[in-house]
Amino acid sequence: MEFSQAKNKFIQTWGALGSQWGINKTMAQIHALLMVSPEALSMEDIMSELHISRGNASMNLRSLIDWGIIFKEYKAGERREYFVAESNIDELARKIAKERSKREIKPTLRVLEEVSNLQDTDSKEAAHFKAKTAELHEFVSRADSMLEKITDYKENWITKTILKLMK
Repeated sequence: MEFSQAKNKFIQTWGALGSQWGINKTMAQIHALLMVSPEALSMEDIMSELHISRGNASMNLRSLIDWGIIFKEYKAGERREYFVAESNIDELARKIAKERSKREIKPTLRVLEEVSNLQDTDSKEAAHFKAKTAELHEFVSRADSMLEKITDYKENWITKTILKLMK
C-alpha cells in the first residue's frame, strides 16, 4: 500500500471510530489528519486535504480544542492559525476518557440518582425498579470514581499497573 492510500485509510477509519468515543466523523478525521501530520496545519490545509467547508472545519477545530486534544500554534510572520494534535498517546487517552465521563457518565449518574429516589414503592414493580436503579447508580458511580482516579494521576501506580495489564 502506498503512503497516500495508507494515510487516507487511517483518516477514514479514525473518522468512523469517532462515533464510538462521542464525536462526529469529520471531527475525528480532522484529529486523525493532525495526529499523523509532521507539521502544524492551517485551516486551509485541513479543508483541502479533507474536502470540507470552512464552516465545518472551523466548528470541528473549535470542538477539538475544547476537548483539549488539539492546540493552536502560531508561526512568526504568519497571519494564519495552525493546528497540532496532542502528541502523547497516553495523554490523549486520558483527555478523551475525562471528556467522555463529563459528557456521558455524569449525566447518566444524575438520571440514575433521580429515578432511584422514587417515593412510590407501594407496588412490587416500583420497589424492584427503585432497588435496581439504586444498584446501577452505585455501580456506575464506583466505575466513574475509578476512572477519575486513573485519569487524574498521569503517572501513578494504578495507571502503570493498568497499562502493564493492557500490553
